[in-house]
Amino acid sequence: FCGECLQPCLQVPSPLCPLCRVPFDPKKVEKASSVEKQLSSFKAPCRGCSKKVTLAKMRSHVSSCAKVQEQMANCPKFVPVVPTSQPIPSHIPNRSTFVCPYCGARNLDQQELVKHCMENHRNDPNKVVCPVCSAMPWGDPSYKSANFLQHLLHRHKFSYDTFVDYNIDEEAALQAALALSLSEN
Repeated sequence: FCGECLQPCLQVPSPLCPLCRVPFDPKKVEKASSVEKQLSSFKAPCRGCSKKVTLAKMRSHVSSCAKVQEQMANCPKFVPVVPTSQPIPSHIPNRSTFVCPYCGARNLDQQELVKHCMENHRNDPNKVVCPVCSAMPWGDPSYKSANFLQHLLHRHKFSYDTFVDYNIDEEAALQAALALSLSEN
């Protein structure tokens, strides 16, 4: 993990691995110098301006790239146009807005849920079910996250709608990903 992602895990009394949730000793955390070297030497194009940047500097570049900022500004945000009296179809799960599992605040999109929880529930020790995960076809609506805020920060930095086709099964998704990977190389 990069330092930025691991740092919040180190600020709790009993740190848990952000991937497997197993407790670990912060004194035994080591820098992966070989990975660091690869990130500093491998270049890739920015998704906005196509400038080749080392992977170590990509996050910084993307956060200041005018083209990326422009693309993000043009992304549609879910906003109801007008209230409706039509019933919401019960067979289609709502994967656009969520309810805060701590206080019940409603109609939060994924980014707003992260922001809301970071601002209002940063020190809440309760184990809660992730409303984003439980809305997914593979989600377990009874699984309570040991550290919900870390889960949100690590697992929900992007919208699944961008990457997931809910109309195909896991095998078809894997085949599509493999085909796309082979066509890019």
